[in-house]
Amino acid sequence: MRVFANGLLTGLILQTAIGPVFFFIINLALQRSLYDGLVAVVAVTLVDYFYISLAILGIGKLLEKKKVKKAFGIISSFVLVIFGLVIIKGVMGENVATTSNIQSASLLASFSATFFLTISSPMTIVWYTGLFTAKAVEYNYTKRELLVFGLSLGLATLLFMGTSVILFSLVKKTVPISLIQTLNIIVGSLLILYGAVRFTKVLKNSA
Repeated sequence: MRVFANGLLTGLILQTAIGPVFFFIINLALQRSLYDGLVAVVAVTLVDYFYISLAILGIGKLLEKKKVKKAFGIISSFVLVIFGLVIIKGVMGENVATTSNIQSASLLASFSATFFLTISSPMTIVWYTGLFTAKAVEYNYTKRELLVFGLSLGLATLLFMGTSVILFSLVKKTVPISLIQTLNIIVGSLLILYGAVRFTKVLKNSA
């Protein structure tokens, strides 16, 4: 139980480091529906568990190789920039009258978009590998205890993101369309900036 609590607390603390994916999901909840936001949270959680599993298995070591790390870094950077451009393009091409069309977007589309956006950062495996290594050394965790730690770590994503989506959905009706469109532009810009910064770091580190 102590291992589970440690993993959950660690995960919740890490969730406070809000990034582009968080804003992307909140944007879905505000612009589409509560259900779109929740399926997006499920997508993020599944990707987190996928990376946590790989980290426990030690596959993250593969991405520490310079060539592999560079390739994944470049690909993920372009994915982020493309997502950002698509979001901003959507804002520029829509108006208040077309907002109802957004509501008809499928849940599968929300799930898929969030899933691919999140999984486009395979460097997360390396980060999780370092985290699990540190915890194994600090607390002398066994393989079984690492599994419990990983389970609660991923659960923190579901709890934090899910609660955030529900809270923002409750106040959605009080949020004007102009603010939602502004949020779209901010989210798109953050993704582009994040992708550009990551691409620059990849080139700098490989030089």
